[in-house]
Amino acid sequence: MLTSRRLVKAVLPLTLPGSLVLVSGRVFAADENEESESPLLTDELSLYSTPHTRVPHVKPEVGSMEQSVASLRKSAEPYTAWIQEKSSYALDKAEEYYKTIEPVIDASVQTVGDTYEFLLNPPSKFYPSIGAVGFSAILGLYLAKGGRVKRLLFPTGLMTLSASVFYPQQAASLAKEAKNQMFSLGSQTRVFMEDVWKRISPGKEN
Repeated sequence: MLTSRRLVKAVLPLTLPGSLVLVSGRVFAADENEESESPLLTDELSLYSTPHTRVPHVKPEVGSMEQSVASLRKSAEPYTAWIQEKSSYALDKAEEYYKTIEPVIDASVQTVGDTYEFLLNPPSKFYPSIGAVGFSAILGLYLAKGGRVKRLLFPTGLMTLSASVFYPQQAASLAKEAKNQMFSLGSQTRVFMEDVWKRISPGKEN
């Protein structure tokens, strides 16, 4: 018995540190697994939690200036709507009128282009005829004494007469075309102005 007790006492100090090392190693491994599986967040601690504060929304008070501007805008709404309506109507009519007289403008541009081409390559008797027409204009200015109407009518009439003598066909076609264009332009302008005046005048509305 004594020998066995002595043997236990001798072996126990030698085996105890190794067993402690094994136990401590197992505990350390268990702690690492637990930390990796369920990490602890700082937001879960009551020490780091921040309270959610709600700021009450306060509506700004409306001042006297804002009230006066709002009332003025409300009172001016019918007039602004009327002005917008009439302006839109006038623009539409102007566009329609332009589309109507666009052929006349194109014809005038074509006439100017043809005249320019004619002046670049004039016929042989063109310059003598121009001299005769110019002399007729000077003679008309000399004969037109005593009024502005005569100064306008006499030279124009004599120039037209001289041009018709040298170029009868061109003068007739030009006079006919000018007459048609002036009549069409005058009638379209009159209709357009009457229609716009009826629409814009407040007293004539139903």
